[in-house]
Amino acid sequence: MNEQIMQVSQRIKELREILDVDVAQLAEQVNVPVEEYLKYENGQVDIPVGVIYGVAGVLNVDPTVLLTGEAPRMSDYTIVRQGQGVSVERYKGYKFTSLAFNYIDRTLEPMIVDLDPDEKGAELVVHSGQEFNYVLEGKIAVVIGAKRFELEAGDSIFFNPTTPHGQRAIGGHARFLTIINE
Repeated sequence: MNEQIMQVSQRIKELREILDVDVAQLAEQVNVPVEEYLKYENGQVDIPVGVIYGVAGVLNVDPTVLLTGEAPRMSDYTIVRQGQGVSVERYKGYKFTSLAFNYIDRTLEPMIVDLDPDEKGAELVVHSGQEFNYVLEGKIAVVIGAKRFELEAGDSIFFNPTTPHGQRAIGGHARFLTIINE
């Protein structure tokens, strides 16, 4: 398993134990079966970003704490220079970079997502809020429930992420901006 994902898993487990939150209770609150949640917490499988944000909400911490081990510090504004966002490689071929990680109490999560082509279908996830994707480079397939859309650079989509959804690159590397409102 990716070193970065192992660190996130360890932070989640440690914080859950410090706060004395029961595994079954936390799994239920993030809408994940206990067996699956334990695999996330033990670093056996990749943790979907929606689960990371859900766990952060339940544990009452900013997701940045789980992703980096540090708390956000800015409350009026934050600037992220090119190449300086907090990057997490969820798995080979899928990396996201947080662009507002240092802003306290943010209600939006802007991220750049880099995708390499993958023969498998998009991994479907669910989370609360609303989601916006804007394709910066390449071409992506976006699956929302039973529907599949192909988007190219300059195209965008806004949707309800409580419906299972996922994205994958088509024909080469792709990059898109995603903004999630929790």
